[in-house]
Amino acid sequence: MGRRVHLLRGVVGGLAALTLGAGALVPSAASAADEGLALWYKLDETSGTVAADSSGNGRNGTLDGDASWGDGLRLGGTNGYVKVPDNLMRGMTTITVALDVWIDPTQATPYFVYGFGNSSGSSGNGYLFTTGNTFRTSIASGNWSTEQNANAGVNLPRGGWQHIAYTLGGGVGVLYQNGDEVARNTAVTLTPGSIGGGTTTADYIGRSLYSGDKYLKGRVKDFRVYGRALGASEIAQLAGPVNAEIVKQDATALDLGDTGAVRSDLTLPAKGASGSTITWASSDPSVVSTTGAVTRPPAGAADAHVTLTATLTKGTATETKTFDVTVEAIYTDKRAVETDAGTLVVHNIDDVRGNLTLPTKGENGTTITWRSSKPDTLGETGEVNRPTPGAEAVKVNLKATISRGGHQAVRVFKPEVPALPAKEPYKGYLFAYFTGEGYSNGEQIYNALSKGNDPLHWQELNGGRPVVTSDVGEKGLRDPFVIRSPEGDRFYLIATDLKIYGNGDWDRAQRGGSRSIMVAESTDLVHWTNQRLVQVSPPEAGNTWAPEAYYDKTLGAYVVFWASKLYDNPRHAGDTYNKMVYATTRDFYTFSEPKIWKDPGYSVIDSTVIEHDGTYYRFTKDERNNTSSSPCSKYIIEEKSTSLTDTNWGFLKECIGSGALSRGEGPTIFKSNIEDKWYLFIDEYGGRGYVPFESTDLEKGDWTVPADYQLPSRPRHGTVLGVTQAEYDRLLSALG
Repeated sequence: MGRRVHLLRGVVGGLAALTLGAGALVPSAASAADEGLALWYKLDETSGTVAADSSGNGRNGTLDGDASWGDGLRLGGTNGYVKVPDNLMRGMTTITVALDVWIDPTQATPYFVYGFGNSSGSSGNGYLFTTGNTFRTSIASGNWSTEQNANAGVNLPRGGWQHIAYTLGGGVGVLYQNGDEVARNTAVTLTPGSIGGGTTTADYIGRSLYSGDKYLKGRVKDFRVYGRALGASEIAQLAGPVNAEIVKQDATALDLGDTGAVRSDLTLPAKGASGSTITWASSDPSVVSTTGAVTRPPAGAADAHVTLTATLTKGTATETKTFDVTVEAIYTDKRAVETDAGTLVVHNIDDVRGNLTLPTKGENGTTITWRSSKPDTLGETGEVNRPTPGAEAVKVNLKATISRGGHQAVRVFKPEVPALPAKEPYKGYLFAYFTGEGYSNGEQIYNALSKGNDPLHWQELNGGRPVVTSDVGEKGLRDPFVIRSPEGDRFYLIATDLKIYGNGDWDRAQRGGSRSIMVAESTDLVHWTNQRLVQVSPPEAGNTWAPEAYYDKTLGAYVVFWASKLYDNPRHAGDTYNKMVYATTRDFYTFSEPKIWKDPGYSVIDSTVIEHDGTYYRFTKDERNNTSSSPCSKYIIEEKSTSLTDTNWGFLKECIGSGALSRGEGPTIFKSNIEDKWYLFIDEYGGRGYVPFESTDLEKGDWTVPADYQLPSRPRHGTVLGVTQAEYDRLLSALG
């Protein structure tokens, strides 16, 4: 049975109605809450350059730059703003600023939503302002060092309407988001009227008082300033139209997936994506409870049908949405076996070049056992031993027996295991990298080839354009890592699923970023197929950064490692730090449960590994702020271990890169193709990008910058991989 969803909408209370569309908010009509208005811009004009003041005080504003009308005030983020008349806050000992704002997802930072005060050009000089990153309102007597903040500690969401308000009275500043208090400062010593002695000549909507900051890109409606501190109930009334929009958006976005064939508990969200509260009712709680617990009908009984009703509430706004759920009866042994046999998948079974993942459990409680006609070639736990170079491929019958109770089913796979490729010396290097978030196409993957076996001089491929781009996930590819399989003729490309260009929202990227890595495969380094997102991080993770991998012969699998911030709450609120995490895989489809790999008690990112004579050497960025007590932070630390999955590596060196770089991250390590020398490229982020270092002794950890090198243009965190002559020529022919 397919999914059926029903949506009912309504708004409780005497607030204005809504129409559809990204900017579809109608400001509240005048009410008792309007007492003390000093300025009220409804911002519902359709032409002209005047923002009319509806407070009756004659404080009309003037549009400038790329500010325009169209379903509210539109600000293009280039140079547009509204100039509010001077001296707005003169004589005020208390104040409320309230407005509806829609921040464009590509908003660059830092920025002000509004700012009232004075400016010295390069900095503010006494002001009151609100920003969305992190969401806070500040009042200051001078520059940033005098700010007294009410700070929510998280970014204001983008791409949807938000009602924000700040009240200040009696030394208490309170910050509201959609009618809810999100921050409070009970020790404010400044008053609005004290700023500039009552004289303020830089009063703006959409513009910062700091000349280096960005302009607001988005929309604004119902902008109000009061000469008093409104109460919480009055703020809630002003937030009504936005809250109605929020529940509508959350109801539209609410999705339980395919509810036509449910066999396990459902996850019933308690919060909507935009912040509404969700409660649930069930037409038959004995089958599906209001917490999502599922009790299947007994084997042989009919499937059950249940209606779940979600009620979404925000302030006085409410909507309901219903879901028709079909709960399948407990499978008989026969049905379970038939179902699991029909859905059994073995990745790479049609192109066996390395170890396979052979499932041992089916989704419906079945047991899967395997038998191979050629166990020396393809073992019954998935290990592959390919014929020697030049030999014939070996055909194998691989039989899976799926069983439960007294029932069985059989699936037979007939893979052909090819011979190993002949070993060939490496004659050059492939460089995969990205070029940074400062460019529209910078967060995609670029390639360069070394000039022969010289890893210090390079030629860019594909005319300096990306060779791999992403149209999935966040549509950005950073920190590409390329690994050759131990057999030598399959390559995996993994990368960070992240795009920062146009928004600079690093806080969002570490609280609500992708928990997946991008994976692609190739057999020739030119054509990358099966591009996919694979979720590797747990729900606690706010980000999944800079994945790399190394093959562990003792495990017969790849160890994949990355950096994640792990939070102790579902909202990912509060402070935490990046830890290195790892999981294992044979095929980059199926991963083990992630485990902590490196956690020194402070933030670390960007590990890279190389093995030499049975010892693994790991290089990691120390992510702490650089201080007298942590002078090696923002540089690279080197450690060693004889076990790749060890969690206690031995210290070798720190401060690698200090003296030659202003700061460094994204190290990539590789061995020379022709001598006992190693190269460590370190990304001087915010500076030159990659800078090469070299050493002839991994144990000593002494790294120096060579006198002569010529890297590609703008290379950032990536990988260098040795290639054969045939691979080199193929890359040059296809992309040169």
